[in-house]
Amino acid sequence: MEEREIKQKNIVDFHMIIWYFLIFSIVGLVLEMLYGYITMGQWENRQGLVFGPFCPIYGVGAVIFILILTKYQDSCTKLFVSGASLGTIVEYILSYVLEAIYGNRFWDYSYTKYHLNGRVSLIYSVFWGVLAILLIKFFKPWIDNLIQKIKQNWRKKLEIALYIFFIVNALLTVWAVNGYTQRAYSIYNQKDEKIEQNIWQEINEKIFNNTRMKKIFPNLRIYDEEGNAIFIRDIL
Repeated sequence: MEEREIKQKNIVDFHMIIWYFLIFSIVGLVLEMLYGYITMGQWENRQGLVFGPFCPIYGVGAVIFILILTKYQDSCTKLFVSGASLGTIVEYILSYVLEAIYGNRFWDYSYTKYHLNGRVSLIYSVFWGVLAILLIKFFKPWIDNLIQKIKQNWRKKLEIALYIFFIVNALLTVWAVNGYTQRAYSIYNQKDEKIEQNIWQEINEKIFNNTRMKKIFPNLRIYDEEGNAIFIRDIL
C-alpha cells in the first residue's frame, strides 16, 4: 500500500503540461526582467514570443523538470544536483534549436565567468538547481491544487485554446523574427536599396515593424562574416 502511494505521488498528470508551460513562462519572464534590472539597472523586455508576457525557455524547462525530477521531490540535494545538470543541458540544446529555427541567438552569457560558448554559464546552472527545488517542492503542488479547482469541462476547453494559442504564437514569432533579421542583414550589408517585396514581406514589415520588434526582442543579434555578434537594435 505504501509503495503504491509513493508511485502515485510521483506520477505527473499530462493534462497539466500546458498549465505548467503557461505559468512558468510568465514566471520566467518576471525573473529575467528582475535579473536584468538588478545587473544592469534598467528594465528590459526579455519575452520570447511576439504575443503575451512569456519566456518559453522557462516553460519548456519547467515541463522537463517536472516530468523527470518529480521522483526526487523528497530530496533537496538530488533536486539541486539533477536540476543544475538537467537545466544546463536543456539550455545548451535549446540555444542551438532556437538558433536553427529563428536564425538568431536569444541569449549570450559570454559576459559571465565560467561560460561554455556563451550558451550556458555556471551561475545559471546554480540558478537551475535552486529553481528545481522551488519548482518541485513548492510551486508544482500549489499549481496542481489551483488548476484542479477549475471545472473539468471548462478546463478541457481552456487547454485546447491554450495549445492553439501557443502553436500560432510560435509560428508567428518565427515569421516575425525571420523578417526582422532579414531587414537587419539587408541594411548591415548595405543592400537597403529598393527591392521589390512580395505581399507577405510587406505584411510582415507592417505588423512586425522594426520599432515593435526592438521593444519585444531588444537583444536579438545578427553575425558578420567573422562570426561577431551585432545587436539588431544598433542597425535598424
